[in-house]
Amino acid sequence: MTVTWHVLGAGSLGGLWAARLFRAGMPLRIVLRNPGRLADYHAAGGLSLTEDGMTNLYPVPAELPDAAAPIRRLLVACKAYDAEAAIAEVAPRLSNGSEILLLQNGLGSQQAIAARWPESRCVFVSSTEGAYRQADFQIVHAGQGQNWLGEPNHRNPPPWLDELVAAGIPHDWTADILGKLWRKLALNCAINPLTVLHDCRNGELLIHREQLHTLCNELREILTACNQGDAARGLEEEVLRVIEATANNYSSMHQDVRSGRRTEISFLLGQACQAARQHGLAAVELHKLLEQLQTFLHRHGLPAD
Repeated sequence: MTVTWHVLGAGSLGGLWAARLFRAGMPLRIVLRNPGRLADYHAAGGLSLTEDGMTNLYPVPAELPDAAAPIRRLLVACKAYDAEAAIAEVAPRLSNGSEILLLQNGLGSQQAIAARWPESRCVFVSSTEGAYRQADFQIVHAGQGQNWLGEPNHRNPPPWLDELVAAGIPHDWTADILGKLWRKLALNCAINPLTVLHDCRNGELLIHREQLHTLCNELREILTACNQGDAARGLEEEVLRVIEATANNYSSMHQDVRSGRRTEISFLLGQACQAARQHGLAAVELHKLLEQLQTFLHRHGLPAD
């Protein structure tokens, strides 16, 4: 019997996954946080997904956190700072042997969730897919990428990966999911905060090459100290490749700030600076960048954690 997917968070990546799974005929429910959001969703008629200039509407069933049905597979696509509290709302519904897929940026939230619900199998996901929310429940798939899945303490992939194949969700199972997450964290730390402070698109960072070089050197030292040598290798070259490939895009952190939303600073730059302190590394430029970004967020009335 096919297990129902419950998707917690109908933003960009959550909506992208939900639409593709639904389109492939997988049993699926979106979990929305309150009756107001559920009413808005029903008024919208479902999830709208735009791919290659074509838009389709998918009437994915939706429910509230306190619905009666048990949850065996939960895809958590909330922001890192919301993820643990969101799972807690549906935790009474988690069945024995449930699976929780964690689609969060940065590091820290995944480990906290795995520790809090040890009876569930927690799969960490690192995604490089490009998607953004044009409006509520309207998702645009902006760029092809990859989804890396894995568990720090389990090397055997789950059998339901075939469902991702059927849904056309690009993915690979990796024994080094922490390395993938650290690499993405480092890329985000080098790019996202600078786009906020300089109020620019990604491509405009190329005029700040010296600052990028210093940040990449410090991030490479941190990754190496954390036994993430593979993630450290060729970091600056990839940062420059990403900047050039996404030159016309605004980073996700820039979009959050422009929309007045809380950023994931604590799970990105905050995690990098914390790791530097733990290993006795100065990381002067990263600490300065964190302080500048926190000051900027305070000044714009946004949380600085």
